[in-house]
Amino acid sequence: MITNVDAVRIIDEHRGDAVIVTTMGAGNQGFGLPSVTHREELDLPVAGAMGKASSVGLGLALAAPCRKVLVLDGDGSLVMNLGTLTTISNMAPENLYHFVFENGVYAVTGGQPIPGEGKLSFGGMAREAGYASAHEFDDTEELATNIASVLNEKGPVLVCLRTVPEIENTPVQFREKTRRGTPRAIQEVSRAIEG
Repeated sequence: MITNVDAVRIIDEHRGDAVIVTTMGAGNQGFGLPSVTHREELDLPVAGAMGKASSVGLGLALAAPCRKVLVLDGDGSLVMNLGTLTTISNMAPENLYHFVFENGVYAVTGGQPIPGEGKLSFGGMAREAGYASAHEFDDTEELATNIASVLNEKGPVLVCLRTVPEIENTPVQFREKTRRGTPRAIQEVSRAIEG
């Protein structure tokens, strides 16, 4: 399996000038994108909007069709908004890359198993919904070797990453605060996209 930090590091290294929308574990201050990013001005965290990162990413992809948009989603988040797969497929943004961090649990709320764990195939659902392609990785080296070719495909593309669960049991009020909240990130990403 892949660790969160390895996954976000590999994605960040290959992003170019792509906007990255994060939620849940992928946006964690300690082991998510904020811990490795090289383009913070193009990072858009949507903490507190569980299940909606893919919808935000779709809006950005449609608004900025000449720029790649990478959504770093959680499996628990995607389960909460499965309809996004058909919405994204219907709009068919060629610049959207939807990464799903599959750890089998709601990691930021204590580690409860997600519904359907071990029975779901997000890649299969995405293909059936109409995504252009879907990939699955459970090995760090395999992800690092193949990510460049995945990001050269026409989207929408779903990329399932089997990740190690990193359970957050610290009460919310005691967790490390983000340096950069969503309102500020929206302003900075807007400025960066507009040039």
